[in-house]
Amino acid sequence: MTLDRRLFLRTATAGGAVLALGAQGTAPAAAAPGGFPDYRYVRTLLKPGQLSYNPTGEIIFPCIRGVYDKLSNPLGRYYLYYAPHDAPGGICLAYGNSLEGPFTEYKANPIVSNNWSPHYKVSHVSSPHVLWNADARELWLYFHGENNTTRLARSKDGITFTYDRTVLTTAMLPAGSREASYARVFRHDLPSRGAKYVMLFMWNQANDHRDIGWGWSADGRNWTFSQQPLIDHAAVGAVNVSGPHLLTRNGSAYVVYHTDKGSGGDIRITEVGMDFSRRNHLGVFYNSGSAAPESGRAAAPSFGTDGGVPYMIYEAGERLSGAIAVARG
Repeated sequence: MTLDRRLFLRTATAGGAVLALGAQGTAPAAAAPGGFPDYRYVRTLLKPGQLSYNPTGEIIFPCIRGVYDKLSNPLGRYYLYYAPHDAPGGICLAYGNSLEGPFTEYKANPIVSNNWSPHYKVSHVSSPHVLWNADARELWLYFHGENNTTRLARSKDGITFTYDRTVLTTAMLPAGSREASYARVFRHDLPSRGAKYVMLFMWNQANDHRDIGWGWSADGRNWTFSQQPLIDHAAVGAVNVSGPHLLTRNGSAYVVYHTDKGSGGDIRITEVGMDFSRRNHLGVFYNSGSAAPESGRAAAPSFGTDGGVPYMIYEAGERLSGAIAVARG
């Protein structure tokens, strides 16, 4: 029997050698690189065809947030943000009381549209990432529209947002940059840079390959951006990488991100260290399954814990024709 390439990467990284296959052709359970949980698919949570707001037949980029201990009288314990990508896009909300679902679509989606006068009028808005800003006691929404611009809006209830500002454009990056989008922002101290927040984003450079870029900020509003990729697509053997998320464990920091389907369609992991000085590429964090709904692609992960159990909520399936799914660690 020939080992699947993605399975080889994962098992070799986790244990230093290829693990023996079981009777059903599957590898024994093992921890993911970095000692993280070994996430396993549970079910789909949202499918475009089941949604009332469904302008394009596709949804992407989930962001899960526990709001039960942050907001007064929330609709549910958890808010799940997502969006279509293609025009007109639209930032959407679903809510539920368990990370395994079910989630109920908010009746007045989209909560942010592609036309927000007088601030902007664009073809689409997408890729919502919501940060609980404890200093402001607000939910801060980072989203893109167009693909070369990342914006910030702020909310007291997670539903009604006030526009704040543009936080990233390709003009802040080297000449020839095409896209600066799919950003996620995290509370993470970088004392040497005077920063309390880190932004990770997809950066399409002049060579038309997508890398992971990064920046740092003292307040989450005013940013400085590295002029070099944090994770270069070529360094991990991919054509494109995107959908970055920051995780910390055992005194170190890691970035997880996905590759294009042609490069494996898996979620990878790189250790960057608490000061972001390392580039230790650890291989496959989550191996996309060949069967539906993943069909060889898992992407854009967001993470949460429910009752002490870790979960990953992510895109499952072909880009722009998949679903939002949940895996349990």
